[in-house]
Amino acid sequence: MLDIKTILLSVILVLCAYLIGSIPVGYLVIKLFKRQDITQVGSGRTGGTNAMRAGGIWMGLITGLGDLLKGFLAIWIARTWMPGSLWIQVLAGAAAVFGHNWSIWLYLITRRLDAGAGTGPNVGAAIAFYPPVALVVIPIVLFFILVVGYASLASIAAALTIVIVLFIRAAYGGMPWEYSIYGLITTFIVVWALRPNIKRLLAGTERRVGIFAKKPL
Repeated sequence: MLDIKTILLSVILVLCAYLIGSIPVGYLVIKLFKRQDITQVGSGRTGGTNAMRAGGIWMGLITGLGDLLKGFLAIWIARTWMPGSLWIQVLAGAAAVFGHNWSIWLYLITRRLDAGAGTGPNVGAAIAFYPPVALVVIPIVLFFILVVGYASLASIAAALTIVIVLFIRAAYGGMPWEYSIYGLITTFIVVWALRPNIKRLLAGTERRVGIFAKKPL
């Protein structure tokens, strides 16, 4: 039976993960280097794709790496403080993705709550669970962004790939099955955040990026 200290620590770790995930890296990067408000550019989101629209490929890469680090850090902290609690690690990873998508920090700054689709922290947390997942997921993300041209599809493809890799690893590699549940939870979070994008994809009006993006006249 859990004691009050364990419960309190669990709540603190999940809340900490949410607050880390809520850090609007793209907003800070574009504000610092370009003196622009990223929420007024493109989709208005703070992820790497919109940062690339606002500031170019390097700003997008910096933002993407920062977002990835948020997910990784959330798992690292949870694992450090409660190494034996797999469910707290799962919840911490999911909280980081949720925080990225609905950021309290961004809301306090801009009064805009929706910040992204969660791809960066989702991949970062998955890497913390199983580092080789990066060898599969990152090329898929780059392919969908740079070649296919749809960041929303990149986010969905990354989330589904994480689920598949973690389930296979749990089934055949001895990885804890709880990590697979993390993938299912975050896939739901990502798809929920992308509902408007999915509607635009079905209508053929989704904004494209990469080599297919419309260039300004």
